[in-house]
This record gives sequence, structure tokens and C-alpha cells, in this order.
Amino acid sequence: MIRHAWFALAIRSDNNGLPMQVESFRVFRDLVETRSFSRSASLNGITQSAVSQQLRSIEVRLRVPLLERTSKQFALTREGQLLYEASREIIGYYQRFQHQLEEMRNIISGTIRLVAVPSLGLHELPPYIKDFLKAFPQVKIQVDYRRSNEVYESVAAGDADVGFVAFPSPRKGLKVETFKKDTLHIICAPGHPLLKKGPVDLAQLGQTKIISLAPEMPTRQGLDRILATRGLKFQPMMEFDNVETLKQAVEINAGVAFLPASAVASELAKGSLAILPHLGKEIVRPLGIVFRASRMVSPAVKRFLKALKTPRESTPPPVSDTPAPPPS
Repeated sequence: MIRHAWFALAIRSDNNGLPMQVESFRVFRDLVETRSFSRSASLNGITQSAVSQQLRSIEVRLRVPLLERTSKQFALTREGQLLYEASREIIGYYQRFQHQLEEMRNIISGTIRLVAVPSLGLHELPPYIKDFLKAFPQVKIQVDYRRSNEVYESVAAGDADVGFVAFPSPRKGLKVETFKKDTLHIICAPGHPLLKKGPVDLAQLGQTKIISLAPEMPTRQGLDRILATRGLKFQPMMEFDNVETLKQAVEINAGVAFLPASAVASELAKGSLAILPHLGKEIVRPLGIVFRASRMVSPAVKRFLKALKTPRESTPPPVSDTPAPPPS
């Protein structure tokens, strides 16, 4: 339960008759959680100097120091820790009130901030975003592209509402859920010799040039684990740090690669890439959504999360590993 003395602080007037604003609590909370004046400023749409001014104003009002400052870092004083805890509760109550009011009025609006690894942001999200904006035109959606570890960090810091990663893994303070699965196909250039041999045993790939994502990429790590369960380990001739450049390398016949079905759909349709069918089970890549476990979400974000978990009627059927018949 919120501390009554601190809650009273939120509405108490100072010598000028001005109440302490909710925004001040939000700025202070974000400053503590991000450990950065610049990031707190960015989250609240103000300048870094404005953050410093608000902090100083609160300290003057309360007549206590809130931070112990060093040259590059800061630590909370006992009073600062109390204010931080109160700020979280006050903002939580205020956000809950705002969201409940919007739901009562059936208002779905505002901005949804998404952060995704490029392969998901470019190839998986657009249909969901298109359908959602058609249903809720008053909502704005921003999409930022980051590496997988940065997606988790961005959501944890409050810079994004929802994150999207491949091969999701649990993280402290975050909810991580699988919302769909994609297939990793063996992809090659249309004229590759193995295409003439029919479905290949995966072990045969050791006799051809394999190119891959870099070892630190979650999709590469997940693929390596899956192949290891089948007694396989490949040594790629080249490695790339994103799906798009890997795909381009396959197009110029630099080698074969395991690539997500969604990322190569247009190239397969155009004929600039081909699926090399293989024996055995298909290789599946789980795709995850990431959001903060402890923070209230707006009705718009809540609806978007629901849409992500609802099967889409317009989802195209998966591309088959069955080879196309040879041209007559």
C-alpha cells in the first residue's frame, strides 16, 4: 500500500501554491531505473538539464538530498530510496487510473513502441501492424531495430513497450513468451548442384560450402543446438551479423545457409533463391515477445499483445520443403 505521507507530498502545495506534478515523480523514477540523466530525459521528452533542474527542485522542496553524486555515477540516499519507492507507487496508481478510464471510454489510442531484431521487424511484424492499425487508426506504432541483447535491455529500461526476438530466453524482471514459430529452411542459389539430387541428408551438407550467421547470434546458437542433437556440427566458410546480408550472399552462390522462411518468402517467389529439401524433421525457430512484468501497459499495448497471440486468418501457408518439379 502506498505510504500516505509520501502520497500527500504529490498533492501538497509549496510556498508558491504549486502542487508537485506527477511528471516529477516519473522523471525521478526513470532516472533511478535507467541510471542515466540523458535516458531519463529522452523517456520524458525533456532536456537533460531539465532533469537536473527537476531533481534540484524536489530536493529544495523536501529539504533533503536524494542522490549521493560522484564524478560519473550516483547512489540513492535513504530519502532518495523512499522517494523512489513512492514514485513507483504513485505512477502505478496514476497509470492504472488512466488505463481504466480509457477502457471505460473504449478509447484505444496513443503510441506503441516496439523494438525487434531486424529479421522479425522486417518480415514478421508488418502484417500484424497493418491489421492492428486498420482496426485502431488512432494508434501510432514505432518500430526500432536492435540486436537481440539490446531488445531485452531496451524493454527492461522502459525505452520500448514490447520487444521481439528469436529463440527467446527468460530474463529477470521481464515476461518472455513464444508467440509463433518459423521454419529454418536450407536455402541456396537456384543453380546449386545439390538441387538435382533430391532431398539431402543433413550430413551431406558437410561436403558443400556452408555460410551462416555469426556465433553470437541467437538464431545461430539455437540452430547449433538443434543440429547437435542430431549429431551434426558444421564449420561455416563465412559468417554474417544479420539475416539480410547472409541472404544476399546466398543469392550470389557464396554457399548454402539455414534461413527463416519468412525472411526469404519474396526471393523464393521471384526465383532468386531456392529451398534445398532435406530428410528428417524440419528445423523450427521459436519467436518471442518481451515485455516488462512489473509495469502497467496501456489499453493499446494490451490489445496489440492480444492480437499477436491470436492466429491470423490471412497468414499464408508455410513454404514446403518439397522440391518443385523440374522444368519441362
